[in-house]
Amino acid sequence: MSFFEHLAELRTRIVHSAAAIVLGTFIGFWIAKPILNFVARPMVTALRNAGLADKLVFTHPAGYLNQVITLALYLGIAIASPYVLYQIWLFVAPGLYKHERKAIVAFIAPTAGLFFLGLTFAYYVILPYLLRFLVTFQGNGPFTPLISIEEYFDLVLIVLLGVGVVFEMPMLILLLSIFGIVTPRFLWKNFRYAILIIAVIAAVITPTPDAMTMLIFMAPMIVLYLVGIGVSAFVVRRKRRAAAAQGAH
Repeated sequence: MSFFEHLAELRTRIVHSAAAIVLGTFIGFWIAKPILNFVARPMVTALRNAGLADKLVFTHPAGYLNQVITLALYLGIAIASPYVLYQIWLFVAPGLYKHERKAIVAFIAPTAGLFFLGLTFAYYVILPYLLRFLVTFQGNGPFTPLISIEEYFDLVLIVLLGVGVVFEMPMLILLLSIFGIVTPRFLWKNFRYAILIIAVIAAVITPTPDAMTMLIFMAPMIVLYLVGIGVSAFVVRRKRRAAAAQGAH
């Protein structure tokens, strides 16, 4: 294909992707309210358990509508993402070798799976404890929380995306191992330094100062690092077998 044919192909893929996002946003708008209720459930539960009014507030007349529209856009992107990835694949795949196409396809599924596993862990494990701590931190003082939906959903977005990205650690280690940048021996030898880095990352992404919440963030990261060591060992073992087989021939 010529340069202008590539541009025409790129334009086609961008138009198709944009149309899918628009359609996904319309679908997202119709399901945004029950999704909002689902996302708000941990906050409502924390407030109710603390004996407080279990309602989130909005301080602008269009606050709730703006939140619905914002969530609809996020949902539209999420709904359209498989089709958008397919469009990217159609544009990129013709320029790849067969083994490269297989490698990318094999890489996408576990990457998406780990990300959604991180979202699930954040929602069902981290958020309930985090919100319970934040709500009850004021104790018996003359203060009461007035949680706005905008600030709450900003917090949820940061926590969910942060944990989702952290859960990609085994895939990052996989890539580094494939390119020979790290080995299982190197990862194990520097385990204590990895713990220090994990603690720093947990301290940065943890929105509360208490040690227990930080430990809850750290625990899955340490487990994922150990899983990454196993993944690295698997990659190194396969590379050695392939090198031995090639040397035999």
